[in-house]
Amino acid sequence: MKLTPSRRLYGLGVILLVALTICSRNSGDRGGPYFISSLAVAGIAYLLAVREFFSTPRFPRRVIVIGLALPVLWHLPFLLTPPGPDDDIHRYVWDGRVQRLGYNPYIVIPGDPAFGALHTPETRTLNHPDLPSPYPAGAELFFRAVTAIHESVFALKVAFLLCDLAIVLVLLDILHRSGQGAHWVLAYAWNPLLATEVAGSGHVDIVGALLLLMSFAALGRRWRTVAAMTFGLAVAVKLLPIVLLPLYWRRVRIRDAALTAVVVGLLYVPFLDHGRIPIGSLGTYVQSFRFNDPVFAMLERVAAPQLVAGLAVLAGFLTAMWMRKKSPESADAFAWPMAASLLCAPVVYPWYLLWLLPFVRSVPTVPIIIWTVSIIPTYYVWHLRTLGRPWLVPGWIMLLEYACVAMAGIINAFRWFRRPAAPQ
Repeated sequence: MKLTPSRRLYGLGVILLVALTICSRNSGDRGGPYFISSLAVAGIAYLLAVREFFSTPRFPRRVIVIGLALPVLWHLPFLLTPPGPDDDIHRYVWDGRVQRLGYNPYIVIPGDPAFGALHTPETRTLNHPDLPSPYPAGAELFFRAVTAIHESVFALKVAFLLCDLAIVLVLLDILHRSGQGAHWVLAYAWNPLLATEVAGSGHVDIVGALLLLMSFAALGRRWRTVAAMTFGLAVAVKLLPIVLLPLYWRRVRIRDAALTAVVVGLLYVPFLDHGRIPIGSLGTYVQSFRFNDPVFAMLERVAAPQLVAGLAVLAGFLTAMWMRKKSPESADAFAWPMAASLLCAPVVYPWYLLWLLPFVRSVPTVPIIIWTVSIIPTYYVWHLRTLGRPWLVPGWIMLLEYACVAMAGIINAFRWFRRPAAPQ
């Protein structure tokens, strides 16, 4: 008996549930055999589900409801699992804590013995204790707000999951207004990176992704002030979406842009150091941090890191300018500039791709969708570190990761060139 698309989707959802539940039970050995194999199974099931989304124009409402209930089940065990001892979320707790104690996270060095008494059991193992915070002011104030309610990694993970839920609601509204099938919300909600990096490790990128999606939705409704403000706040969480500036040219008013600049500037006032805008360890990040960076590593051989980082930003700007001419109101226009910038960045962690997830639901973005799965093998580096190996992505993993993306891009380009010309 031939299965209907709905039944196939239910089956893939069950596979995701089982695989991600197994993955959550092995979070203590991130990148280990059981963790990475179960996550890989989840990734393959996700890609098969996306294929169903492309081949079926509409799914019954009950399929969407059940499809959105399933992530709740596989997010819960990740939420209840403690993050890794040096995951970024411990830095978030520290940054929020020191702000509330009257210190500047851009100046205070967590590993400085003078500030040892400020630590709690959840902050003593934070990563890079010899560096101040690298996060922009919007992220810092978010950490302060959440830790003021409850100072714990669990509270932050709950806050991130609420942002995840908000993205689902905004996406449903966007899909309804655009006439697209509501099932495309599952292309976001079922992505395995949400389980590992939002419910599991807890990363602030999901806050920026929500603000950026709100900006996109506001542009669609011609709410220009809201669009400008939420875009500015997204940049104040992390700098990645700054490459999307060309998409806002002449779509928001000058006064909206000026108001946004003032608001973002005000976010930095509590952190000013003798009148200077603080950047914390951002310069060290560009100069020294490397992960999963084949393009950056190649260019760094002939140019300074700061210049290559500038080229990564330029790649995003140029892509945004091209997308503005091609399809400025599509979700693709938001996905591709950030993807181009990340491709050339010095660091490409799996959670950085969270910024792209709300905007990938079309054939041209299939390479990005595949990237969110082909990046899974990079988790193996965490396992290698426990074995005393260097913090370095093996060449065969990067080849596998980016070859999958390149192959999908080549197939897309071939289909585009082979499509029949429009009648004159």
